[in-house]
Amino acid sequence: MFFQTGFLATGVVKRLVCAYFRCRMRWCSSSMLHPLRCVRVRSCARRGKNTVPLWIREVWAYMRLLVQSLYFSSLTDSDVVFDSVFEPVFWTVDYVTRWFGTVFVCLVVILTGSILAIAYLILLPMIFRTYTPLWIAWHVCYGHWNMVMIIFHYYKAITTSPGSPPTEKNGSPFVAVCKKCIIPKPARTHHCGICNRCILKMDHHCPWLNNCVGHFNHRYFFSFCVALAVGCVYCSISGRNLFIEAYNAIETTYQTAAPPHTFKEKLIHKSIIYMWVLTSTVAVALGSLTLWHAVLISRGETSIERHINSKERNRVVKRGGVYRNPFNHGRLNNWKIFLGVEKTSHWLTRVLLPSGHAPPGDGLKWDVFPVKKDLIPV
Repeated sequence: MFFQTGFLATGVVKRLVCAYFRCRMRWCSSSMLHPLRCVRVRSCARRGKNTVPLWIREVWAYMRLLVQSLYFSSLTDSDVVFDSVFEPVFWTVDYVTRWFGTVFVCLVVILTGSILAIAYLILLPMIFRTYTPLWIAWHVCYGHWNMVMIIFHYYKAITTSPGSPPTEKNGSPFVAVCKKCIIPKPARTHHCGICNRCILKMDHHCPWLNNCVGHFNHRYFFSFCVALAVGCVYCSISGRNLFIEAYNAIETTYQTAAPPHTFKEKLIHKSIIYMWVLTSTVAVALGSLTLWHAVLISRGETSIERHINSKERNRVVKRGGVYRNPFNHGRLNNWKIFLGVEKTSHWLTRVLLPSGHAPPGDGLKWDVFPVKKDLIPV
């Protein structure tokens, strides 16, 4: 009796579920009914081999079709599925980053301004008191050159548009269509969810610039990173003795009776410690980032293209081929293209001095090695 009741209950559940989905099917569009009928025919064809009940297979097929309808087709790879599932999270991060970009820019200006104030008010007078005239001239010239390079390249990196593909037809070659903008997308172009537009030769979106790093401002971004990292190393080394004296003075204050330090002297000691700790930390962190970007530039690729080239390389190796980045022209040529160096004098006028020259090309057409079209990363 117990088993009969269980079988009856199971049958009732099956009939209720089937009735529910038949009711739902009446409200489905014809475009949805046809795939579901195909799924049911395939399920019926395998009925003799599959022990799973038909109603469970229908529910599973319906749920799979529902999920697959969110991302174009079942032929799409797992990356698109991941993007579709976590799209709300990406929206939230992009929204927060977009609004906090201005805060990050203000933070960079405030921190850099505080270091400059300490350097002018404390570090520079110490240099005048302790060094010879020749060393004083070197420190003054180098320090002001470094400051001009930092301010110029940061301003240009913020205000220069990275470049976007045209929205109207202009005969430019394109390799894909952006799924967000629905416009032709040239090679090396990618969509930025924070800026909500496609960026030519996109490297990444930098919240410290509140701007994307792309074709027309990539050099400004890298030059700013180099100048700031070198400047932090300079301040850290130049202020090392002052830091040791200030640290010992504060340490003595906590261990013994407080020496007769005035408020101004205490403020100077804490300012020196603040400058040394901040510049040393930024020198290590930003120096590592700058070295990483230097490696990418030497390879002729961006941060995004590194991941694309890695996937393409694995795919081609599995097919027994050898993959080569079509935008890699050799280390020296890659640097010349990136820095816009066309003759020897440009190493001075365009690299060691502030220069607002545009990069070669328009970001739409690229010189590539003769490789198969299906091997060009997009």
